[in-house]
Amino acid sequence: MTAPVPTLSDAAGPDDGPVTSTAMNTSLPIDYDKRLMLFSGRANPELAERIAERLGVGLGPITLKTFSNGEVYCRFEESIRGADVFIIQPICGNPQTGITANDALMELLVMIDAAVGASAHRVIAVMPWYGYSRQDKKSAPREPISARLVARMIESAGADRVLTMDLHAGQVQAFFQIPVDHMTALFMLTQYFADLSLHDLVVVSPDAGRVKLNKRFASQIGAELAILDKERPAQQVAEIGYVIGDVRGKTAVIVDDMIDTAGTLRAAGQTVIDAGATRVFAAATHPVLSGAAFENLAAAPFEQIIVTDTIPLSPGAPENIRTLSCSALLADSIRRIFSDDSVSEVFGGENQLF
Repeated sequence: MTAPVPTLSDAAGPDDGPVTSTAMNTSLPIDYDKRLMLFSGRANPELAERIAERLGVGLGPITLKTFSNGEVYCRFEESIRGADVFIIQPICGNPQTGITANDALMELLVMIDAAVGASAHRVIAVMPWYGYSRQDKKSAPREPISARLVARMIESAGADRVLTMDLHAGQVQAFFQIPVDHMTALFMLTQYFADLSLHDLVVVSPDAGRVKLNKRFASQIGAELAILDKERPAQQVAEIGYVIGDVRGKTAVIVDDMIDTAGTLRAAGQTVIDAGATRVFAAATHPVLSGAAFENLAAAPFEQIIVTDTIPLSPGAPENIRTLSCSALLADSIRRIFSDDSVSEVFGGENQLF
């Protein structure tokens, strides 16, 4: 006869208490100190230094150079294994360091690749100015969508996240499959004009595409809104028609995301003055300022032109340009990314302007 198989109740005596089983840990807890490391490319080292000062850390040592044949080289000079590496590099040229916008892009890519190969925990590309952002769609047959190509290159290099400011078009965020934190200088710029205590203000949108941005700007400073009728017969060429709205006898502020050759801005300023405005200011986040920009701005009727330091100013800039630093904003965002806090709380969730 087969003996019965004992059960748990049979195995436990009356005074043994309940029988419990000990579950195995499904993860191995490891305590380690997270490290935040900042590195700067050659596109805007001054901004990187301001950000590092705000964060209370030093910029990491890195060797960056361009060989005689034009190839870019980089090497991190200390271990970055397991660190959150933030690489500060707008895609712009810098006459002081001798690099072009394309050099800056290539330098960013090799820095990301080197950081990934050196076993960084996360690699975050901090690009205050996203170069090629204006080429975000096809405006004619057989053109590239270069903004998308740049996004793919950054992802392929191994970046885990992108931090940028005031994209030319919000849709550029959709070109990435990694998180994109989109900062804005809107509140810095509006605070500047609020502090000027100007009266009879009207915010003037340079074209229909910037109306939403300018409407937010006008709402922040309690101003009215006007729009310029603009057409582009060719790239980097604009024709201003007339002003839609009342600017007569008022102080006008023309707001855009960037200033490139400043031909459009100069024509816009003159059109607003011709329409009866008594004073005119300009504001933009990114001072690209290429070509004849300095000559155009010097001949324009602006009392002040307010920009940020996402792109370094070249020597010889007109005296009426005022530069606000975005280092505090970027430093706060970097700190929040590192500590896994909410980045949108910097703006109360109001940083999606498009």
